[in-house]
Amino acid sequence: MTDKSSPTAAVLLIGDELLSGRTRDINLQQIATYLAPLGIPVRESRTVPDIEDEIVEAVNQLRAKYTYVFTTGGIGPTHDDITADAIAKAFGVGISEHPEVTAMLAERYAAMGTEYTPARRRMARIPHGASVVANPVSGAPGFQTGNVFTLAGVPQVARAMLEDIGPRLETGAVVHKITIRGTGLREGDIAEPLGQLAKEMPQVSFGSYPWFRTVGDNGVHLVASTLHEELIEEVAAKLSAIIEQTGVRPERLEDANT
Repeated sequence: MTDKSSPTAAVLLIGDELLSGRTRDINLQQIATYLAPLGIPVRESRTVPDIEDEIVEAVNQLRAKYTYVFTTGGIGPTHDDITADAIAKAFGVGISEHPEVTAMLAERYAAMGTEYTPARRRMARIPHGASVVANPVSGAPGFQTGNVFTLAGVPQVARAMLEDIGPRLETGAVVHKITIRGTGLREGDIAEPLGQLAKEMPQVSFGSYPWFRTVGDNGVHLVASTLHEELIEEVAAKLSAIIEQTGVRPERLEDANT
């Protein structure tokens, strides 16, 4: 594995739909964009089909070569979502429903009035010894097995999962994070100025995550991560200004630094 004093990463994109051209990948771009300000360059990317042996082979090759590996795709509820089983096989461990995850998903589906079917229970299956990666968008988590992070294929979900992963990474420096949210805010209202801010501040990784619980309980979280602590207050002010320009009051949440 690469010396952690100069960490590197690889991205493994999983799915027949990517190779057939039916789905356009943007996960490589957003993972690389997130990692760059943390000093972790992506050195290689591969795309493999939904074939267990090919996933296992790629995972084992990449995890031996790079500090971190990020996989995307194949952890949903359908029959061809085999990534979790492939990761377990790559690490030589078993796999089963994680009790805390299945309880969380059962509660979430109950709140939505949706049946927690056997297919949906598949999303609670985690390789033994893996740690859960939170999914603030749709609930069903990813997971970390050794130096391999397994993310969803849906770009918005994959990007949101990175916020739980960032503090776990060995960057050689502290990762500083700030979250500003706006209740009632809509992503479309801040997409352009947020994109411009990202261009102006390449040392900072920006994310935008909507939530919708009820008609009166919805909005957007804007999250910024950087190795440069001196930029945090400037970033907080700029994100707050972006929200205020829409007529929504910004709310700063507790900083999450590691």
